[in-house]
Amino acid sequence: MAFHDQVIWVMGASSGIGAALVPLLAAAGARLILSARRPRPLDDVRGAAGVAGDRLRTLLLDLEDLDSLPGLAAEAEALFGRIDGVVHAAGLGQRGRAADTDFAVDRRLMTVNYLGPVAITKAVLPGMLARGGGRFTVVSSIAGLLGPPRRSGYAASKHALHGFFDALRAETVGTGVKVTIVCPGYVDTGFAGSALTEDGSPQGHAPRDRRGIPVGRCARRILRAMEYDERQVLIGGREVLAAHVNRLAPGLVARLLPRLSPP
Repeated sequence: MAFHDQVIWVMGASSGIGAALVPLLAAAGARLILSARRPRPLDDVRGAAGVAGDRLRTLLLDLEDLDSLPGLAAEAEALFGRIDGVVHAAGLGQRGRAADTDFAVDRRLMTVNYLGPVAITKAVLPGMLARGGGRFTVVSSIAGLLGPPRRSGYAASKHALHGFFDALRAETVGTGVKVTIVCPGYVDTGFAGSALTEDGSPQGHAPRDRRGIPVGRCARRILRAMEYDERQVLIGGREVLAAHVNRLAPGLVARLLPRLSPP
């Protein structure tokens, strides 16, 4: 019953973790607004959700167009009259050494992964505060807790998300606004295929990684974290241990990180 008739806006709903969350939220009785850049995959997710048209709407959105986001947030609120929750599941990955990566790539990663979600959050937060409640579910990464090789810009953008949303959580204590930060490790999606290389071009292939957990399993764990208002949840396989060990033995993790070879 936690999501029954809740209006939840899902960013990055056309693929990956965002798309996997859509049918789960729909089955839980939520009314959904699905956003992404690409209309055709978004329509496919909408059709697969099996939800009546009056309970599911789509809204095309490009997080790189920061100036458009406040207006689109107003459009989203108008669709059902309010927004009870936002799932920030959109983002870009990276595969490239810091010394070889164009600064334009770092800027794009920070815009899509950090500034875009912040702009959306700032646009819908006043309504949540006025109504006395709301929920932000932020899909970060284990890279938001560590600094894996060939992900410098990506890790930086995810670290920034943690800083902003941890502070927001502290500022909104007692208001009914909740923040859950999700830190997946390896998840079996096509995310790696769109990861930006040193010159900004997509990697172009997404090799299967046997370490990756099924995306459905990840989505179910996220839904549970939302239901129980968990502050932060780490999801994955053995790579999750690195984040835990880093709290007690950061020197050990620092020696191990250079040996990682991301897919």
